[in-house]
Amino acid sequence: MADLNIAVLIPCHNEEITIAQVVSDFQRVLPQATIYVYDNNSSDNTREVARKAGAVVRQETMQGKGHVVRRMFADIESDYYVLIDGDATYQVSAARQMVQKAYAEGLDMVNGVRVTDRTAAYRPGHVLGNKMLTGFVMSIFGRRMTDMLSGYRVFSRRFVKSFPVMSAGFEIETEFSVHALELNMPLSEVPTEYIERPEGSTSKLNTYRDGMKILITILLLIQKEKPLYFYLFLGVIFCSGSLLIGVPVIIDYAHTGLVPRLPSALLATGLMLICAICILCGLIMNGIKYGRQEMKRLAYLSYAIRIADV
Repeated sequence: MADLNIAVLIPCHNEEITIAQVVSDFQRVLPQATIYVYDNNSSDNTREVARKAGAVVRQETMQGKGHVVRRMFADIESDYYVLIDGDATYQVSAARQMVQKAYAEGLDMVNGVRVTDRTAAYRPGHVLGNKMLTGFVMSIFGRRMTDMLSGYRVFSRRFVKSFPVMSAGFEIETEFSVHALELNMPLSEVPTEYIERPEGSTSKLNTYRDGMKILITILLLIQKEKPLYFYLFLGVIFCSGSLLIGVPVIIDYAHTGLVPRLPSALLATGLMLICAICILCGLIMNGIKYGRQEMKRLAYLSYAIRIADV
């Protein structure tokens, strides 16, 4: 593993208090790695502190973690990439184990699963929200992960260079997970200690606003990656509404030969037509999805990966 090119990617926004410690820890744990700090419009001395600590410092002016990750993945060439937040909440020492696991097993993603008994680090509301969102996504795309929203991951080169970053903010973690699951990439997880932020450091995550953005991202990814299920679900809703409204009208007509509730009959007919359109859209989008998936798979296969000899 000594001859591997490893890039440590640290997106930062006002992390002056913690960034020097994070950089120093990575220099000790992965001495062969190049450490990149991408500053995202910090108003403090994050850039200067990171540069003095020995990191390669660059800047991304478009605000949001997704924009920073997109720039990192485009700019940097390496065999393996370690992505971690610069807030000193993740266990840096786990990085060596995560990279070794990826290299030894030929994995495209190793996820750092947060483990903690500190309520201040991982609030019960965040734990519940993560479990609900992770469970929702895993039930649709495959149960291969337990902490979908972790900000600590190791990626192979072929993951990074075939990943079309679309998100702008913290939704990027969901996009990582769905991309790996949809292409059936080899992946694994490593438990990592998770601690609270140092005093004076504040989180950029807004529980409700960012949680809603993540949920919307999940729904959009389902619509894009599982269109048949998505549109069939909508079709069932419209079909149920049509039957609920239309069956009494049909019963009246069978008994009297009359249609006394013409608006209800028209509404039921319209809902059933929408149901048919949803099913047709699902079939068409599902065909398009397979074409897109084949292109993504070919892009993924166009990049080599370094794997340890057994």
